Amino acid sequence: MGNFEVIRDKAAMRHWTRSMKKDGDRVALVPTMGYLHEGHLSLVREAKARANRVVVSIYVNPGQFAPGEDLSVYPRDLENDLAKLEPMGVDAVFNPYDLYVRDQSDQDSGLIASDSNGSGHETWVRVERLEKPLCGVNRPMFFRGVATVVTKLFHIVEPDVAIFGKKDYQQFRVLCRMVRDLDFDIEMVGAPLLREQDGLAMSSRNVRLSAEERQKALSISLSLRAAEESVRKGERDASVLIQQVQKTITEAGGHIDYVEIAEQESLRPVITLNCPVVLAVAVRFGNVRLLDNVEI
Repeated sequence: MGNFEVIRDKAAMRHWTRSMKKDGDRVALVPTMGYLHEGHLSLVREAKARANRVVVSIYVNPGQFAPGEDLSVYPRDLENDLAKLEPMGVDAVFNPYDLYVRDQSDQDSGLIASDSNGSGHETWVRVERLEKPLCGVNRPMFFRGVATVVTKLFHIVEPDVAIFGKKDYQQFRVLCRMVRDLDFDIEMVGAPLLREQDGLAMSSRNVRLSAEERQKALSISLSLRAAEESVRKGERDASVLIQQVQKTITEAGGHIDYVEIAEQESLRPVITLNCPVVLAVAVRFGNVRLLDNVEI
């Protein structure tokens, strides 16, 4: 489909990139878990502005899902994803069968085996401090799965530049720190968060919201806009802003995982806004966990 190659094999993907680079091309990678929406396509456009060859990876990473999380119901639609990429000028789509070595007992599992007696995957990349706050409190294994699979993608695709959306703000900061600390020769680009027309942050999980839940979820973006306005009017007390956001979301029926204000790069919590910060939230409506943030 389209004018791009769909590559399933790791060695073939690496060979493709090296062939492009041999001809002097600059290669950009847009890592995704598929079920593409306009937010993903905006990352592709950013990639095309920064390189003359663009690879989009589509892989639902089992390493970042803990037992009981939503791996089995994570939305997938490869055919539609490829159709959306067709007019975008993408050069290759990397859609691997699996990026993990499984032991025999784990062949049919969505989880990565950690059995010390087995022969399955047991090597993980950790960004020890940045992975702990925010989403790391309730999802302690999440960022090791993200950092590990992105490391694998970087080794396989060998891009010059990688594009990530800032909706997953902590993820972007964790990966930037990983790239710095492990000396990857890759330019990291964080693209702005995109919203639906009604203000909801674009996410593949939005499709799982009922009509009622979606309407209630608009309280997230409304509360963030109100907090921004409070800052413009002079409010600098982080606790006041956090309570303001919490009240709006809770009154709409949201179950809050966290509402926090942190320094943008270190993700250290701030008491008074006297530096560039991010106001980040994670909220559940029904069974759907939604992330949103605003840089201030």
